[in-house]
Amino acid sequence: MDSEKVFRPYFHFYFMKTCNSLRKGDCCGHFKSTSDGYLSDGNFFYHKKCGDSPESIQHPSHSLHTLKLRHKPWTEDKLLVPNKCDICGKNIVSVHYRCETCDFDMDLYCAMYPPPDVINSSETHQHKLTLLKEKTEFVCAAKCGKTNVEFPYKCHECDSAFHIDCVWNPLNHPSEVNHSYHSLHPLKLFRGLVPDYSDGKCRLCGREVIDAGLFYHCSSCNFTLDWRCALEPPPQSLLDLKAHDHQLTLLPRLFSFTCNACGLKGYRSPYMCVQCDFMIHQDCLGFPRIININRHDHRVSRVSLLGVVKSVCGVCRRKVDWTCGGFSCHKCPGYVVHSKCATRNDVWNGKELEGVPEEEEDIEPYVVIDDNTIHHFSHKEHYLRLHHANGILYEENKRCNACIHLIGLKSFYGCIDCDFTLHKSCAEFPKKRWHVLHNERLTLVTSKIGFFWCDACHRISNGIRYMHGDKKFDVMCSSVSEPFVHQSHPDHPLYYVPTNEDIVCINGCNRSGVAKVLRCIEDDCEFVLCFECATLPQVVKHRIDNHPLTLCYGEEASGKYWCDICEKETNPKTWFYTCKDNRASLHTECVLGDTTWLMPGSTLKYFEISFEVVLNKSVSRPLCRGCKSHCMYAIILKVPRTTGTYFCSVNCMFGSCGSSNSSFSRSGAGRTDRYISKMK
Repeated sequence: MDSEKVFRPYFHFYFMKTCNSLRKGDCCGHFKSTSDGYLSDGNFFYHKKCGDSPESIQHPSHSLHTLKLRHKPWTEDKLLVPNKCDICGKNIVSVHYRCETCDFDMDLYCAMYPPPDVINSSETHQHKLTLLKEKTEFVCAAKCGKTNVEFPYKCHECDSAFHIDCVWNPLNHPSEVNHSYHSLHPLKLFRGLVPDYSDGKCRLCGREVIDAGLFYHCSSCNFTLDWRCALEPPPQSLLDLKAHDHQLTLLPRLFSFTCNACGLKGYRSPYMCVQCDFMIHQDCLGFPRIININRHDHRVSRVSLLGVVKSVCGVCRRKVDWTCGGFSCHKCPGYVVHSKCATRNDVWNGKELEGVPEEEEDIEPYVVIDDNTIHHFSHKEHYLRLHHANGILYEENKRCNACIHLIGLKSFYGCIDCDFTLHKSCAEFPKKRWHVLHNERLTLVTSKIGFFWCDACHRISNGIRYMHGDKKFDVMCSSVSEPFVHQSHPDHPLYYVPTNEDIVCINGCNRSGVAKVLRCIEDDCEFVLCFECATLPQVVKHRIDNHPLTLCYGEEASGKYWCDICEKETNPKTWFYTCKDNRASLHTECVLGDTTWLMPGSTLKYFEISFEVVLNKSVSRPLCRGCKSHCMYAIILKVPRTTGTYFCSVNCMFGSCGSSNSSFSRSGAGRTDRYISKMK
């Protein structure tokens, strides 16, 4: 049954789905014994009772005014304001109730379960306890190990203090349970830190309990269960035919084993088939049978035993244990993938395809008319004829309509009836393909409307692109597949290895903060290349030289090198373009600029302002209205119906559009005609 979609704007900006979970709520920071809740796309879980909180309430803790539901405030630097609940003194997690008049804040948990001012007796302490409304640092007499500064409950008879959570239990969590997975002794409720002798993990699921602050434990046996497994433990036995042909039994023990499903080591509580000596991690039970992964063009199928193969994993490129299960391709003998690698979030889209018929799609980009003529789907009006390159003549008057680069020294298809051209290599790009940077299949789109930013190299282009949803990739970045061989590192192939850290492109542009890079995975080789560097054209043409320029990947040299375009010094150890006699060392950014991927003759529209993309081929270089320098790039932007209003780059154009003092952004000057009248 599909989950119901709900919209709770105070908690999340998008629709959430209903779900059942016993995890700690991101709404109030507490556990609840009821599992109903809402789950967001970012895996934030909100209890149903919290998510359904009314927008305003009258509360006995603040009877003077109505309290209204509020988001946790942010500073101008996009940082959360560290405000605290005026009832319990704890940091407010997210959404809370507030009275603006009195500057009074109350978290959702206290709104539903306000701690009493006095507790006459509790399971933790036998004397009367009084809640002190003064933030204090104290040692909790319950020996929970927490050291938070908050409002304490105070016993005036024995001069001891307790955290609110250590003595106030409004949800009536049982202090002791008899559990089926530990029948020797009852398990006691613990709050705060785990004992020093414990590994801090739940015996059954292996989740860390230190952050939960609420778990059950047997000190005699060093046996720990987190909150979820205590209330809803995994079944003691099950029959899952996707995982194994026989019934499996859970062994709630700590011992080392090798999982037969994924080939990785395990150290606690596997499911086991005694008859077959088969063991499996609990989280490997749900492996799908048939899936698509973004590293391969065909479907891959789950097998319980890979058999004798000498291949490496198609994702991580490490050795595969053929005695264990994994995924393999029926169409490509020898292509195998580790089970864990195939089901990674950055590799698989989460869709089980068992029972879904595989449709044969026509992804061929053209129909062959004869040996030298094709009919390409991107140019349905006319046929295209093949022109073979001779390796000598550089074609600098034609550009490929797919990648926007000059035809140069490459073979190309040219339209018989118009000036439409495609590199032979670009004409062969399939209409659909998988890519390592996206989990869904991409579609080749030939729409000439508008520009886009490539999600791999972050360059602007208006050429042909691969798309899925809001993801867009230019054809050059889309052509990067694994293994990827680049001339700057010919000895080893490169692979995309995702990371949450920003990387420095140490072997290319040397820029920091790069999120997507290609790496060499050989031992002791730390070669890293960003997608922008990996797809730089090898040969280009610039007005600075009559000969084609070749990309050089840095060299050891003495003396100073100078760029003839910007007339500034270059570092010969970084990439640069050089001419036939190697006397030039031109910055790559000076040769290409940021407009190289825009088609001359097209129109770039931004904020209702149109710019013509034109070649910079006049004898005297025009002056850029943005940076006030002469335009040095081969392709520049011109404001239409003006004689001298140019921008040398997209950055200069956007800078002028974004300037509060510019004619672009002032009220009433947003349209092209009005802007043109000011420029004339």
